[in-house]
Amino acid sequence: MHSKCRGALYPLSNIKRLPFPDELVPWLVEFKNYDPPEYESKVLINKPWADPPICDSRFSPKWNQLDGSINRKSHTGLYEVKNQRPLNPAGRTGLKGRGVLGKWGPNHAADPIVTRWKLGENQEKMLNGLLKKPILQFCAIQRRDCGQWALPGGMVDPGEQVSETLKREFMEEALNSLEVSKEQYKRDEEMLKSFFANGTEIYKGYVDDPRNTDNAWMETVAMNFHDDDGKHVGKFNLKAGDDAANVQWMDVSNCLDLYASHSLLLKSVAEHLGAHWA
Repeated sequence: MHSKCRGALYPLSNIKRLPFPDELVPWLVEFKNYDPPEYESKVLINKPWADPPICDSRFSPKWNQLDGSINRKSHTGLYEVKNQRPLNPAGRTGLKGRGVLGKWGPNHAADPIVTRWKLGENQEKMLNGLLKKPILQFCAIQRRDCGQWALPGGMVDPGEQVSETLKREFMEEALNSLEVSKEQYKRDEEMLKSFFANGTEIYKGYVDDPRNTDNAWMETVAMNFHDDDGKHVGKFNLKAGDDAANVQWMDVSNCLDLYASHSLLLKSVAEHLGAHWA
């Protein structure tokens, strides 16, 4: 059940969501007189990456299918459309409209989870003192909009392959590729080409994102790219860029308070690699 998208205030606004108990989240549960506030950020006006307002007579989306180059299919399966509006497959959020999200319905993202083992002075894997499991580190960025630490992910562009999104977002947010020279960009891209060629899919589906609304929501494909011997990520010249304020290697543990559902994604990676978590 989603919870982060049911906070009191919608991100980057003074809009208050309608509060209600967990048992009323599912659409199948009757909620008489459910009429939450509606919000659509002005930042979406006339943006090429954003859908028009739902009431625009020229806007005729093809729900639950590929709509030209825009993917309106959900990783969760078919979603319901009521009164010409798609309904969040995870249930009510206490807010109508699409908030700051560009697309009505699913907004597709990709999250690269780049990991390495934490090594000691002699290049041995460092172990957790209690459980004696190796400590995993991941490349974390600090978001500019809310200050929370997160994975360096982002939106899948129309017609773009998820594999390209994963590499592009990592380069933009963790290597500051948007501001480097063409020569440096080519070197970074070549360096990442082989490393990002073989990843492990960790998750594909709905994301409990604070930006979600009743009619627009985030979904992601999360892939783990692990450097087992530490010979690849050591060459990464980490530098925050684009939507990131900071970037660093961070120890993986259950104590982290990360953006959206990113902690759950890291838990899956830790379990997959047999690393310390609890």
